[in-house]
Amino acid sequence: MSLDPGLRDVLVVLGVVLGALAAGLALASFLTSRRMKRDLVLLAADGDAPSFVEAVARHSDNVTALRGEVDDLAALLGRTRTELADAIRHVSVVRYDAFGDMGGRLSFSAAMLDDGGDGLVLTSIHGRAETRSYMKGVKAGASDAPLSPEELQAVNYAVKGRSK
Repeated sequence: MSLDPGLRDVLVVLGVVLGALAAGLALASFLTSRRMKRDLVLLAADGDAPSFVEAVARHSDNVTALRGEVDDLAALLGRTRTELADAIRHVSVVRYDAFGDMGGRLSFSAAMLDDGGDGLVLTSIHGRAETRSYMKGVKAGASDAPLSPEELQAVNYAVKGRSK
């Protein structure tokens, strides 16, 4: 049986093309296999050292634990801020001369308030023969008892966060 020379040439070209295609696929498979082996060596453990996957898992556990600690610290910070709101943190002192014939600004009014403006005003009036001290409660920046101008000034400075 003999083949037509045109058909034979087509079959030869087709065989060469299929062979070249097979060689290209083989080369691509070889290169992919080599890259995968190299990646596997990076991921696999070498001797006693942990593998990459184990190291990532351990670090992932550490990150999870740290996130838990950060959440705990955030809750603690929130509680601390709530507690500090009731602490006396705003203090102001106003010194003055209570009597015209005395100098040295030995009398004073001190306001001590929390974040809500609650606290007290302590006043000490110094005279030649005696010194008197007074304490008045403050609620939301105001007092039930009448405040002197110096006491009002001390409360206002404390509320505004200034001290003079």
